[in-house]
Amino acid sequence: MSLTDRDQGATSVPGTPPPGGRRPRTTVADVVRAVTIGDLPIRITGYDGSAVGPADAGITLAVRSERGLSYLLTAPGDLGMARAYVSGDLGLEGVHPGDPYEAFRVLRDDVRLRLPALSEALTLVRGLGWERLRPPPPPPQEAQPRWKRVMSGLRHSRSRDSSAISHHYDVSNAFYERVLGPSMTYTCAVFRSPDDTLEQAQASKYELVAAKLALKPGMRLLDVGCGWGGMVRHAAREYGVKALGVTLSKAQAEWAQAAIEREGLSELAEVRHMDYRDAPTEEFDAISSIGLTEHIGVRNYPAYFGALRSRLKPGGRLLNHCITRADNRAPHRSGAFIDRYVFPDGELAGPGRLISEIHDAGLEVHHEENLRQHYALTLAGWCRNLVEHWDFCVSEVGVGTARVWGLYMAGSRLAFERNNIQLHQVLATRNNPDGSNGYPLRPDWLP
Repeated sequence: MSLTDRDQGATSVPGTPPPGGRRPRTTVADVVRAVTIGDLPIRITGYDGSAVGPADAGITLAVRSERGLSYLLTAPGDLGMARAYVSGDLGLEGVHPGDPYEAFRVLRDDVRLRLPALSEALTLVRGLGWERLRPPPPPPQEAQPRWKRVMSGLRHSRSRDSSAISHHYDVSNAFYERVLGPSMTYTCAVFRSPDDTLEQAQASKYELVAAKLALKPGMRLLDVGCGWGGMVRHAAREYGVKALGVTLSKAQAEWAQAAIEREGLSELAEVRHMDYRDAPTEEFDAISSIGLTEHIGVRNYPAYFGALRSRLKPGGRLLNHCITRADNRAPHRSGAFIDRYVFPDGELAGPGRLISEIHDAGLEVHHEENLRQHYALTLAGWCRNLVEHWDFCVSEVGVGTARVWGLYMAGSRLAFERNNIQLHQVLATRNNPDGSNGYPLRPDWLP
């Protein structure tokens, strides 16, 4: 079966001169055939009229312009595809841009790639024109490469961390309200059943964290990287805890403080626009860190967990909730797409490294659990919300940014499902000098 329907399925070798000696132009279909093996499960069409893959495929990738092809050729892998897709030069048909999960799954499972021989690659490039290897300017949604970010400070300095957080979180609170739902919670939920709503699962997550921390009325809670204040408000409302949240995002802090006032929680809850390193030095009965560790840098783990320990009373508990690699030997830095479009300077370590660093900071780990499957369900819920509110989200942040979010969330869902990344909650205590910590013989949040 021919992979192309151009010229009634002709299968001439790209770059082979036809009768008469005139060298043909290389087509998009030629390029696709050169870098793939076997039959394609999807259809790929080019701006030049060429096509490859079955005509009745459920999913079609459309290379809509010469600029789109240049993006793909000059930044192979996820970065080039992201640039072309976000700019609109690469179309994706058969799935909604708010949830392209099925396209990710098919591309990962059923498309086999190969590296063409040097001579073949040169023939293709000559047919395309060398100008195709001149990188076009990236879309405006893309952050600067790591080496250029030094102008904002050294990696994970206060100024550069603030810039990175702002890139991701100071997008639009109205956009986040539609994608995250009423809880405004941008971290992994906890599902008692796959049938739970996203709101039910987020409430279950906050309840689980509160139970692990053994929150009681009158206690003081510090929530670092508090987002829109979900944990702070839950602790104050449900447990009578005096809770302080800190975040580097000004937009988050303003939204959270307004929500605290609307709910009548001002006497117990507060959210400040503040670096966690500047949080009050007074001692807290409990500390929660839900989704901050990914932003601080692996080399800063000792200082990070040391800073949290210094703010925790002896006998107090720390709950650290964060994404990890599935393998302690995996690279810490994220891939090019995530680094440029989603979490600049984000880093992940394996669960073993995380637990070791918590121990080495002088804390005692008592319990750990992996919520990997829960995050896949959470991301599916966020994608459903983005699809439902697509027109509003596009009007709020632009179609390019909305496409970034669809790519990021659907791709992350697949990564959690396939155990490429995980989500771990680690519960630890700061012990008294005699080793006591008040921790029960068996976990007190379990039946």
